[in-house]
Amino acid sequence: MRPNLLFINVDQMRADCLSILGHPNVDTPYLDQLASDGVLYRRAYTSTPTCVPSRAAIMTGQSQHTHGRVGYQDGVSWDYEHTLPGELSKNGYQTQCVGKMHVHPARNRCGFDNVVLHDGYLHYSRFKHNTREIESFNQVDDYLNWLRNKLGTEYDLLDLGLDCNSTTVARSWKLPEEYHPTNWVVSESIDFLRKRDITQPFFLKMSFVRPHPPFDPPREYFDQYLTEDIPDPVVGKWVSEDNNLKDDGYLPVTKKGIVPKKRLKRAMAAYYALITHLDQQIGRFLMAMKEYGVYDNTIILFASDHGELLGDHHYFQKSLPYEGSANIPFILSDPGNILNIQKGSISEKVVELRDIMPTFLDIADISIPDTVEGKSVYPLACGIESEWREDIHGEHSYEDESHHYITNGKEKYIWFSQTNQEQLFNLENDPNELYNLSSDNDWQERLKYWRKRLINILKDREEGYSDGNSLIPCKTPKTVLSHLNKN
Repeated sequence: MRPNLLFINVDQMRADCLSILGHPNVDTPYLDQLASDGVLYRRAYTSTPTCVPSRAAIMTGQSQHTHGRVGYQDGVSWDYEHTLPGELSKNGYQTQCVGKMHVHPARNRCGFDNVVLHDGYLHYSRFKHNTREIESFNQVDDYLNWLRNKLGTEYDLLDLGLDCNSTTVARSWKLPEEYHPTNWVVSESIDFLRKRDITQPFFLKMSFVRPHPPFDPPREYFDQYLTEDIPDPVVGKWVSEDNNLKDDGYLPVTKKGIVPKKRLKRAMAAYYALITHLDQQIGRFLMAMKEYGVYDNTIILFASDHGELLGDHHYFQKSLPYEGSANIPFILSDPGNILNIQKGSISEKVVELRDIMPTFLDIADISIPDTVEGKSVYPLACGIESEWREDIHGEHSYEDESHHYITNGKEKYIWFSQTNQEQLFNLENDPNELYNLSSDNDWQERLKYWRKRLINILKDREEGYSDGNSLIPCKTPKTVLSHLNKN
């Protein structure tokens, strides 16, 4: 029988938050174990660093230009011809997602046989004044209904007083740990192992909302990090610290600002605590897999949809092209030695979320549809020298900070389309992006190279960012491209 496939998808986890990579605080023993049993792709990126477009890349294997989501916009229908779970289902896999999907309509299965859903707090389905026809949040969220059945109808996701996009305030989970949504995803996933059809291989997407806010770790994990000496976020020499940064830093929900130090340290401690809590629950599921006899014949891929800036350069949340936001953890693990991969190795090849679909289909020996633009990382894991991409292009519609970026994992070029500002970073010598080299005389040839590369990438885009000879600033950015709105 073909191998089972497990995709562990977390939300808003930075690539550097793994103890196996030497993080000064975060402890992730079970993720370290997955890396030891597989390959860690150190230069993995999301081309559009927010939830919806990143998940479109995962589900379709397509670039952002093709799947059409180049920014964050809810309420746009998902209607793709080929999806990862759809192809696996058509070829004999029993497929299930537990946890976050973040698609539209919310109950769109996108090819899964079954979905047990918890998307977290989604504003557009919660606003009481919204008059357009939408699915009621109370109807579609399985976790919230489960929680209310257990504890009473008065319970809600806002009870802690934390916003779903606040990365500057935190408090501990007030209920017993088993009621936390992270535990719920694992409990429901274990129940899938109990109920599954053992005559078929399975594909399980175990999809967590955390460490995305709210920052609400169980008390035991929070306490572990509150006493830690946590280093300050990195701040580039190019950052201008104006009065607005100080004012914005006092807001509970902010995209940038100088946050009061005590508040910031608590938020960082809670973020790290959520990651360790996730790690422990992943360990719980790995042990359940052994009990059900599927651990040794399951291939596991772990990845986040995007990162979290966590105060880097005085920014918070995601969307921007800096490493804290765009660089993601990405591990392909083979605990049962099914594949001939180079275990315990670290790959420096530039990989992207669109590579997940072709990787799983390749491992399952299923034909990869022509619509897929990503590439299987399986050959890389085996040490097979094959032609690989030189770089990736990313972007995000983000008001005045709308941008495009290109990176080969060693250098990164950023162009802000509304201001015409350029940045160039030497990631090999400056992984924290402290020094903008765009004005450095020694780097002008590299700057021209990357600018020309972006000019060619954007020359046929509908926004008019490029005429084939130069970049054209101040064109109106879009969150979705026109071909997607026509579907």
